[in-house]
Amino acid sequence: MLVKKSVWIVGGDGWAYDIGYGGLDHVLASGRNVNVLVLDTEVYSNTGGQASKSTPRGAVAKFAAGGKPGPKKDLGLMAMTYGNVYVASVAMGAKDEHTLKAFLEAEAYEGPSIIIAYSHCIAHGIDMTTAMTDQKVAVESGQWLLYRYSPERGAAGENPLALDSRAPTRKVQDYLLQQTRFKMLTKSKPEDAKRLWAMAQHDVETRYRMYEYMASRKTEAPAPAAKDAPETPATAADKPVPTGATR
Repeated sequence: MLVKKSVWIVGGDGWAYDIGYGGLDHVLASGRNVNVLVLDTEVYSNTGGQASKSTPRGAVAKFAAGGKPGPKKDLGLMAMTYGNVYVASVAMGAKDEHTLKAFLEAEAYEGPSIIIAYSHCIAHGIDMTTAMTDQKVAVESGQWLLYRYSPERGAAGENPLALDSRAPTRKVQDYLLQQTRFKMLTKSKPEDAKRLWAMAQHDVETRYRMYEYMASRKTEAPAPAAKDAPETPATAADKPVPTGATR
């Protein structure tokens, strides 16, 4: 017996969110049974630490020396809009069993899937020996969400989105203070840091409420298509009468 072929595309956030997004979108829209793993470091790690569309608000990077002014692009939410793409956001350091479950579901799904995985990086300015703990703080503060979107659940009449993160129990500042890419702005531009960190907290609260609402909606399975009624032959009374003729 032949073994089932498993196809995985692996890339970073610079590719998936930014310069290669057009190709990624084409793959997801194709409907093919292919899996995508995005190792999201939130910066162009291999080319010198430039900001990407995945870089979060307030982070300092090349081309964002004053802290990135805008929010992070929500790649997962964009992929969900297709409706037939399995989407998951995972952080192994926060919940390893959730990460495993997402990979198993993505592999089993007969269609396109994408897993966005939190990936710590030396460019974050952290102690890499405690990086898994940083992932846990990212989830506890709401800076990183854990969720799974399964089209199969939607087809069964269930809500396709499962929000696996609890409501944030820590402030975003607890996460930002762990990483030099955020802390350095408090030294160079303290007023900007204060403003951007407040906006980052608002981003987290708004995003969580939106995902919480989406995951709590009641849904129904699509109704089966109605079968066409069989045609019945027209009777003599139903047939049109020619002009000038009588029945």
